[in-house]
Amino acid sequence: MRQSLYDWTINRLLRLLLGGAMLLPYARRVRLMGAVTRRIIAPIAGYHRRSRANLAMIFPDMPAGERARIAHAAADNAGRTLIEIFSGADFVRHVADTPVSGPGMEAIEAAREAGRPVILISGHMGNYDVPRGYFAARDVDVGGLYKPLANEAFNEAYVAAISGVSAPVFERGRRGMGQMLSFLKKGGMLGVLFDQRMPKGEQIDFIGQPALTALSAAEMALKYDALLVPVYGIRQPDGLSFEIVTEAPIPHSDARTMMQAASDSLANQARAHPEQYFWIHRRWKL
Repeated sequence: MRQSLYDWTINRLLRLLLGGAMLLPYARRVRLMGAVTRRIIAPIAGYHRRSRANLAMIFPDMPAGERARIAHAAADNAGRTLIEIFSGADFVRHVADTPVSGPGMEAIEAAREAGRPVILISGHMGNYDVPRGYFAARDVDVGGLYKPLANEAFNEAYVAAISGVSAPVFERGRRGMGQMLSFLKKGGMLGVLFDQRMPKGEQIDFIGQPALTALSAAEMALKYDALLVPVYGIRQPDGLSFEIVTEAPIPHSDARTMMQAASDSLANQARAHPEQYFWIHRRWKL
């Protein structure tokens, strides 16, 4: 595997930063990574600028000062999320007793008792791996679908980290999709984040703007009669604890209609908790 000097440098710096943070007690490492991401990483990487641009497009009437505040808070949340996921077993123990709200959990439990596949659909909101950690603490494997990071060396560490929360994990692509479908057909539970820009996706409204969106989660739900449930790990005011919000399952209809419903669900969460959405993503490729 050949690496550019830039990728090598970023990989080494991130591994050193995360490794150093892991030496601290759980709460201290989470607060530290939030602060480092907000104050150092986000300004250097241009995340604050990108977040403000996304917010200006979605909320044109929002004062500039408020956009800046949300951008900084979103970077803090992203940093906390990263180290929480890299904390593996510590993270799973931490979220084991997370309170659950909404009608989705009852539907999930009924589907599992019946051997019916379940797709937990979510986005880059709060900490999206909290539901996987919650079920892992109960010895329930929740598979994860992931898009490989551009930095191949750091991607190895990231895959190891998300596997440490719950396994198996499946890479987007032909081989990974085949493994994932086999897992799902056996009545497995799968976590899917759908809010990444997919060049071959369809334009679906997200917070008032068209966004390229893959229909695959809904297509799988239809093909394998899987329950499609919007689920979120919403960070609480203390910055460390969460609430798992489970919504009613999305009714089966057609894939586009179902993914629009998922997009609307995520949009409602982003409006309610704008500080926790990953505005740093190129969702609309600004």
